[in-house]
Formats: sequence, C-alpha cells, structure tokens
Amino acid sequence: MWPDDRGMAYKRPRMLVIPFPAIDPVLIQIGPFGIRWYALSYIAGLVLGWWYIRALIKTPRLWTSPVFGGKAPAKPEQIDDFVLWATLGVILGGRLGYLLFYGFIYYPDEFFGDPFKAFKIWEGGMSFHGGLLGVVLAIVLYARATKLDMFKLGDLVAAATPIGLFFGRLANFINGELWGKPTDVPWAMVFPNAEPAGMPRHPSQLYEAALEGLVLFVILRLMISRFRALDRPGLVTGTFLAFYGLFRAVSEIFRDSEAFIFSPDSGITMGMLLSLPMWAVAALFLWRALRKPA
Repeated sequence: MWPDDRGMAYKRPRMLVIPFPAIDPVLIQIGPFGIRWYALSYIAGLVLGWWYIRALIKTPRLWTSPVFGGKAPAKPEQIDDFVLWATLGVILGGRLGYLLFYGFIYYPDEFFGDPFKAFKIWEGGMSFHGGLLGVVLAIVLYARATKLDMFKLGDLVAAATPIGLFFGRLANFINGELWGKPTDVPWAMVFPNAEPAGMPRHPSQLYEAALEGLVLFVILRLMISRFRALDRPGLVTGTFLAFYGLFRAVSEIFRDSEAFIFSPDSGITMGMLLSLPMWAVAALFLWRALRKPA
C-alpha cells in the first residue's frame, strides 16, 4: 500500500507498477557542455514545424480558393526567415512566461536566491502560454515587416505547433518532471524525483503528448486536407486555441501540480486559468472565420 498526502491508499501489488525508464536527461556530455534531450525537443519541434509549413505551402491544391488568388500566402524563403523570429518568440516568451506565471509566484526562494537561475533554460522551466504569446508577437511583427497576412501566416504556424508540443512533452517525461497524481491504473509509474517517493502516478506528460501533440495535429490536418479550413483565414488558429485549451484543462486534472489557484482543494491550476483566455480568443477567431459564406 502507498498512502498519499491526502490519506488515500493504493492496494495494487508493486510488481504491476511500470518502472520509469531512467533516461539520462543529458544525451552527450563533452567537458562542461552537455546536449540535453530538453533542448533537442525544441530543435526537433522547430525544424519539423518549419518543414511541415513548407510542405503545406508547396501543396498547390490548398491554395486554389479566391482567398489566396491561386498562390500560397507566403514564399518558402519567407518561412525560412520566419523560423528565427519564431525561435526567439518561443524561447524568450516561454521563459519569461514561466517566470511570471510560475517561478516568481510558486518558487520565489529559488529564483530570488539565485539571480542566474532565470537564465538556466537547460534545467527546464518553460511556459507554453508564454511561448504562445511570444510566437504571436513574432507573427504580428514579421507579417507587418513583410506585408504578409497575419491571419494566414498564423494558420500555418498553428497547424505546425502540435509537432513542437509533442516533442516538448516527451522531453518532460524524459526529465522525469511534471508527473501525475497518485493512481492505481495499470499503466501507473513511479517517478524517481516525485514526493512522496515510491508512489505510482499517472504519466501525465504522455497524456499531454498524445492530446496536445498527436490528437490535435490530426484534427488540424483533417480540417486542412479534407475540409479546406485554410480557405477561411483564422479558422485553423481558432480551432487550435479551442482544442489546446480543452486538452490542457483535461490534462491538468491528472497532473500533480503545485500551481493551484486559491487552494489545492479548488482543483483549479494555473494551467487551467491560463487556458480560459484561449477559449475567448478562439471564439473571436472562429467567429471572424465563419461569419461569411464559403
């Protein structure tokens, strides 16, 4: 039996608990420099997202609508240039968002006690919502600088974003962080860094990788390829925001989070709270995209 901090107990035999695959967070260590899976996940997400957007642009049948005048809304070279803007938006926005939404609020001693900790991105600590705001700003600024339609560019970026989310959640799993609540489901795992120690928990990182990554990518892909969602600028972006907000809220139910709003008894986490504005913005995007006949 494994009593948790709420006085509950789990009676499943220990032999049925799936062992956590102890993967070294550092893939390669060369002297003081190390290549971490966490960093590689961001690189993989950005590179594959860039490749996917280029593939969409090079698919002529997607751009036959009068909305596009028979041509893609951006040139491949423009997407190449935008990758740098998006990378800066993800990294700077993600880290700043984490510090504002989580670090300074829930772990003040760590960050105020070590002034350099805020810059140690390789140790983890990135906020999706902060990264989202960073990328939105990058889209707006780049679209204005290049005279691209920001709604059309935003749809392309939204379509590719689940790729990065998938790899990011896998990196969280490899790092053994953001583990789930205690449970007795057959696929529960014991995470080495979780406290109380030795307790089987939901692998919530994998839930998020599946929902925010795979499922959301398939939904957007079907909308683009089967229902020509790109013909209505803003529709893909609105759908992404709506489903991400939903999937994140569902995933937070299983995550053993310290970032509660009000109190742990409320069950409302910071991740849930930050997802609420996404639904409001999603509604605006969907209304704008669907207000005119196709």
